[in-house]
Amino acid sequence: MTQETVRAISRTLRVSPHKLGLVVDQIRGKDLATARDTLTYSPRRISGDVLKCLDSAIANAEHNNGMDIDTLYVHQIWVGKSIQMKRFRPRARGRASRITKPFARLTVVLAKQA
Repeated sequence: MTQETVRAISRTLRVSPHKLGLVVDQIRGKDLATARDTLTYSPRRISGDVLKCLDSAIANAEHNNGMDIDTLYVHQIWVGKSIQMKRFRPRARGRASRITKPFARLTVVLAKQA
């Protein structure tokens, strides 16, 4: 990361990384106003958490680095795997099957427009 970039990280989002990636792909490379509008009106449940992480990155840029938020855009945004909760369901004949409930992590990097 260079001096003109700022980031925010959400570590345990209760959604699979694949579903989070579908929301993230909609705002990659966009300016902040367009990205916020896209997330605000998105029908996906996790878009509110992505918006919260984006707002955190905006606040970091404004407060910690003194950047002008009108000149920022979503430079990089990526999704990664986090923990998995493991649960068991009873099955036939006294057996059990495992159900995994995945979590994801999100990193948002903002930069100044050239």
